[in-house]
Amino acid sequence: MRARARATSLCFLIATGAACERHSAPDEHPAPSARASPPLASDTPPVVLYLPDGGDHALEGAPPPAAVAPPLAGRCGSDMVDVGGRFCIDRYEASLVDLKLARAISPYFAPRRADAKTAFEAFTGTRPRDAPELPQPPAWELLEPFEPKAMSVAGVTPNGYVSGLLAARACANAGKRLCSAAEWVTACRGERNRQFPYGASYEAGACNVYREAHPATVLWGNASRNHLDPRLNLVSGATGPLLRRTGETERCRSDWGSDAVFDMVGNLDEWVDEPRGAFLGGFYSRATLNGCDARVTEHPPEYFDYSTGVRCCR
Repeated sequence: MRARARATSLCFLIATGAACERHSAPDEHPAPSARASPPLASDTPPVVLYLPDGGDHALEGAPPPAAVAPPLAGRCGSDMVDVGGRFCIDRYEASLVDLKLARAISPYFAPRRADAKTAFEAFTGTRPRDAPELPQPPAWELLEPFEPKAMSVAGVTPNGYVSGLLAARACANAGKRLCSAAEWVTACRGERNRQFPYGASYEAGACNVYREAHPATVLWGNASRNHLDPRLNLVSGATGPLLRRTGETERCRSDWGSDAVFDMVGNLDEWVDEPRGAFLGGFYSRATLNGCDARVTEHPPEYFDYSTGVRCCR
């Protein structure tokens, strides 16, 4: 019993990073909409000049399956999944609230007052053709300093625009931490250790990834433009909203016993604990066929855009 208690001890909270210039490499498989999109003519320089759907790499070999210990009843809490008795991971991608009063933070703005205010002011008064209405953040989000806290809740819009630094803080404020890359991949592969949550090979539509449209192409005519536009995650493609609610893609579940972790491939990229910055799994328009092994390492922890989210471990 003492050995089991030691094996289930809590891990350290980590939040590090250093500022630097941020760029992405071209994706190995460009998103279908990005291939044919013409540049947008404008006298005004774009707000963002980097492509988040680039630099997708498979991990160097899948982690070997670890020995599965019997799950310890109740140790993870109702919002997390027990990964073989070794660690706990959030069942869903994070939705964020402010730490002090538990008010919902808009999923369409960065979870920091200065960044939210900048984006709101930059895009107020702009209306690309067929664009959704600009979402309105709650007034307090533009006026008050606040701390984000990560929540794991079904059926809600997960928060994009999350930097690696704020992802670590949001997890710490929830009494959790960022997952290591190895933990994240282990959880994604499920207890059968498969490359995709649902099986051994890619199946179109099983997870919310490699979608038919890129939101920046839809709004701005160019997949490399304006990646902080708060409307991007409100865009729909031919088969419906590009960003889906947590748990909505039912087949995209990584099974652990009678429980499951949802949306680890697609929906949003998810930050993990890497000193130089890394997010895994791909977002809805990322043209990747790598499943649980999809990995982007071109961005430091300060980076964020509409496609970056988080889930926590403990």
